Amino acid sequence: MAKDLNKVQLTGHLGADPEMRYTAQGSAVTTFRVASNRTWRDKDGNSHEETEWFRIVAWDKLGEICNQYLTKGTRVYIEGRLQTRKWTDRDGQERYTTEVIAQDMIILSAKGERGPVPDAEPVYDEPVDEPVRRTPPPASPRSANNNPPAARPPANRAPARNQPQPLDDEDIPF
Repeated sequence: MAKDLNKVQLTGHLGADPEMRYTAQGSAVTTFRVASNRTWRDKDGNSHEETEWFRIVAWDKLGEICNQYLTKGTRVYIEGRLQTRKWTDRDGQERYTTEVIAQDMIILSAKGERGPVPDAEPVYDEPVDEPVRRTPPPASPRSANNNPPAARPPANRAPARNQPQPLDDEDIPF
């Protein structure tokens, strides 16, 4: 039997700083949008440009790295898979959202270099699935059967919104 493939590779610029939250279970999830431009010439020689926006979702350690190192205008390579989710908006309407679940990210911008970001980033309703937190969940005491609590993000982590900071080459984890 043949294997199926769901793989996305794209490059582009971030439209805004990433937003990181935590699920109720303590998993980090970072979302951001990437604008990917396409240019071409028609048969009359006229130049055209088209921008496609992608919603990117990065989980756990990759999400923490994206939140820490990416800012608006950063050029990135994203590799992952497409996922479409169905959700109900506040008015009771069924909606769908398609996003790229990131499995790998490479920063393509040189240190301190930020590229142009197209002006017209589309506005979408955000799906409301499970509640998410902007801060780590509170520490829970050990349960009655003496099992340690689930692993949580470190307390000394970066703020949920990126704050540009100078980096040494030794600070980059990849």
